[in-house]
Amino acid sequence: EWQKLNYDIHTLRQVRREVRNRWKRILEDLGFQKEADSLLSVTKLSTISDSKNTRKAREMLLKLAEETNIFPTSWELSERYLFVVDRLIALDAAEEFFKLARRTYPKKPGVPCLADGQKELHYLPFPSP
Repeated sequence: EWQKLNYDIHTLRQVRREVRNRWKRILEDLGFQKEADSLLSVTKLSTISDSKNTRKAREMLLKLAEETNIFPTSWELSERYLFVVDRLIALDAAEEFFKLARRTYPKKPGVPCLADGQKELHYLPFPSP
């Protein structure tokens, strides 16, 4: 049981690392070589830059999950990436990020965008202002 738990933790960390590396690659391809790590850095103190962008950021994040393979099929969307998309919106780079993500990580035909048995995408709660 202990070994299985260690394996599960290791697997989860590996998947998180892979997702982060995908995002970082796209950010660097967009010209954010020096800023990629700080754009991806989210802490408890992170805030949404503009509450008007929250809905747009959520829609863009769901669109990324539905139309690209930037997230694994079994991945539940993390609020962390809501903050990252918000930052991209503030930098007027969200649409370009999406276009590059679609080209770099296209949704393969026949691959479901939802986890097995999952009926719909999990929606993220609105962060408090």
